[in-house]
Order: sequence, then C-alpha cells, then structure tokens
Amino acid sequence: MSIFKKLFKQTFIYGLATVLPRALAIFLVPLYVLVLGKEQFGVYASLMAFLILGNVMLSYGMETAFFRFINKEEFQKEKVQSTALTSLTITTLLFLIITLFSHQEIASFLNFNSEYIVYGLLILGLDALVVIPFVWLRANEKPMSYAIIKIVNVCINLGFNLFFFLLLPLWAKKDPSSVWATINIEEGKVVYVFISNLIASGITFLILVSLYLKIKFSFDSLIWKKMIRYAFPVLIAGIAFSINEAFDKILLRYLLPSDIADSELGMYAACYKLGVFITLFATAFRLGIEPFFFNHSKAENAKETYATITKYFTILGSLILLFVVVYLDIFKRLLIPDSSFWEALVIVPIILLANLCLGIYHNLSVWYKVTDRTKFGAYISVFGAIITLVLNFTLIPIISYKGSAIATLAAYGSMMVISYFLGRKYYKVPYDLKKIGFYLLLSVGFSVLSFYIFESNLWIGTALLIVFLGMIFFSEKNEIKRIISK
Repeated sequence: MSIFKKLFKQTFIYGLATVLPRALAIFLVPLYVLVLGKEQFGVYASLMAFLILGNVMLSYGMETAFFRFINKEEFQKEKVQSTALTSLTITTLLFLIITLFSHQEIASFLNFNSEYIVYGLLILGLDALVVIPFVWLRANEKPMSYAIIKIVNVCINLGFNLFFFLLLPLWAKKDPSSVWATINIEEGKVVYVFISNLIASGITFLILVSLYLKIKFSFDSLIWKKMIRYAFPVLIAGIAFSINEAFDKILLRYLLPSDIADSELGMYAACYKLGVFITLFATAFRLGIEPFFFNHSKAENAKETYATITKYFTILGSLILLFVVVYLDIFKRLLIPDSSFWEALVIVPIILLANLCLGIYHNLSVWYKVTDRTKFGAYISVFGAIITLVLNFTLIPIISYKGSAIATLAAYGSMMVISYFLGRKYYKVPYDLKKIGFYLLLSVGFSVLSFYIFESNLWIGTALLIVFLGMIFFSEKNEIKRIISK
C-alpha cells in the first residue's frame, strides 16, 4: 500500500472517530438553542471555553512528547509509555484534590454556579486520565478501537442529553409524584449538559482503565525530564491555542455589559458552531497526519509528500468553506431553529475562513515538529494569542461579537503566514503556492459574492460552487489519478 493510501485510510478512520461523534453531538445544538435560550447557551459556551483551557494545561504537551519519544531508538517504548502515564495520573489527582476543596472560591471568582464548577472539574480530571490510553491506541495503530471508544463517548453524552431534555420532563409531567418529577428541574437546565458530559467521561475512563494495566506504572526521571523539556513549548503553544479558540467566549462574557453579555455570547457561540464543518475536517486530517509526519520524516521524498498533502488539504478545505457559505440559509434553519440567534450569522464566513487558516497552519507546522524546534510552535501560538487578546479587548466594547470573529481570523491567518516563512528557513518544503493561493482566494471570493453581495441566493451560490468544482476537476484530475494508481 502506498504511503498516500495508508494516510488516507488512517485519516478516514480517525475522521470517523472525530466527525461522526461531533456530527451526532451537533444534533444537540438545536435542542440547546430551543430549550436553553440565548442566556443559558452563553453560560454553557463560556464554561466549556474554560474546560478547553483546562484540558490543555492538564495534559501539558505530553501527548505530542509521547509520539516523539516513542519513535526514538535510544529509549525503550515501555519506559516512555509508563513514565507518561505515571506523570499525568499524579498531576491529575493532585489537581482534583486541590480544586475540589476550593471550588466555592473558584465559582465566586469566575461568577459561575458552584455546582457547575464541580462538574467541570470532574470532567477535566476524567478526560486527563484517558489522554495517555488514547494516545497509546494511536501510537500502536489501533484506529478502530480509538474510533469506537470516541463514538461510544459521544453516543452516551447524546443519549443522556436527550433523556434529560426530552424524556425526563415528559415522565415528570405524566406522574408528578414519581422519582422523575423529583429530579426534573424547570429552571437552569444547563446543568444537565454538564451532568451528561460527566457521565460520558466517567464511562470512557472505565472502558480505557484496562490499558493502565497494559501500559503499567513506572517512572524514569531521565526520560521524564527530556519529555517535559520537549513538551513545555507544546504546552505554551497549547495554552496559546486555547486562548485563540476559546477566550473570545470568555471575554465576551466579562467585557460586555452584564445585562446583555450572556445573551450576546449565546448568539455568537451558536452561530460559531456553523464553522464546525471545517473544524471537523481539519481535526480529522490532523489526527491522521501527525503520526504520518513523524514516521515518514526520514523518507527520501518526505518534503514533496508534505507539499502535496498540504495542497490537497487546502483544496478540500476551500471547497467545504464555499459549500457551507452557499447553503448557510439551509444550515441555519436545521441547526439554529430559533431565529433570534440569527443576528450573529454574519460571523460564520469569517469563522469558516479562520478555521481553514488554522488547518493549513497545522499542515505547515511539520517543519518545527520533525526538526525538534517545538519552541517555534510556542512562539507562533503566543503571537497569535496576543493578537486574539489585543483585538478582543479592543473590538468587543465597540462591535461586540463581530470583533471576536475578526480577532480569530487575524490570529489564525497571521500564524499561518509566519509558520510558512519560518519553515522556509529551517525546513524548506516545496509548496505549490500558486495553486494553494489560487484555490483559497477563489473560494473566498466566491463566498463573498454568495453571502455578502447576492445575500445567500441559492441559485447563484450553487452556480459558483459548480464552477469551483469544475476548476478543481480539470486542474487536478491527472495528479489524482497518479496518486491513486501508486
């Protein structure tokens, strides 16, 4: 099997593990929109943003370090695995002990219900405890096991959400004296979101706990120090990434007037979800590509392969961008059935483009990963985080969530450009800039015409999409045939 076929096979399976669960989870968006309303949706979005930051800090770059050191010949795989597992287990348990005892103070400081904070802390702890088991499955090329467990997790989450939001109220209403009526609440239903997440995380941990016996606990201080040294820049980059990804939801809640903050955030967060299509594609691609980058870094034609992969990622991403923008009028009715949220739809094309830039950046980042210059990943991410923070603090008080969308695009776009120019210096990959730029600019141009000029006219948008598809087909058909025939 050619390296391309193996790559696309693993990408498909990891994509299944990412896309299918999130596709199932996206069914919850209309339910949340209708049941929670704008304000509680805003509370949900802001707490989830804090969880994104917490996940990064609790894993502290150990996932990437695991991949790097398990492929180093001078270290025994078993020692790398067990050292990483021991390190994350100890730090996670210490985190839970400290934070659960001080959850009231945390809740007061962040202005959240203390019950929400407890659920959030437990979710963070359980998710951190399965980081190494999941990465072990990836490193040992067990994509099907990885995919099945991920899908089970989201199915459980989905099932309990449907139970709490749909079945429980019906059963409680049918028999007011039953146990169902006792646990059913009429106000503050957002708590059910966190309970469902906690149950799913707990069951996932139970499924994976057997891998603790397989990996085993032991600790090699020499390996740990080297892993931490490698992982620290990854941690800084991860924190910066979480700022880029999530801090807009946090800052909107604290920078806008308190009487409208949760409502504005709720509209923004719901419409932001429509950018998930490119995020799903980029995430699935990254899960498949990251082990591939490391495993083939010493191949004779590695750089040419990376260039081809990046080109086709950009082509597919540009196609998804245009497709979602053209049919946004349909997607909004399916995923955001409450028209009071639609005011924020103006941010969707901006977020889609921002996510595409982020996906391209992940492809470009191969240069600092395979050359062990992870500190540059931290520098680039910190630069993006600074842009995110500065623009959010500057623009939110003036143009509310539109400022957050602009900040996201500016951060990811600048990271993409900077990574490309630094990569040319340290690990020059022969990217086909003419074609990459052409497809990207054409997709953006057609999206602007469809959404802003012709105001989502389906006939014109569809015509533009067909033209774009035709140009891809006639330009790339020979190379696609050549890759498939290998």
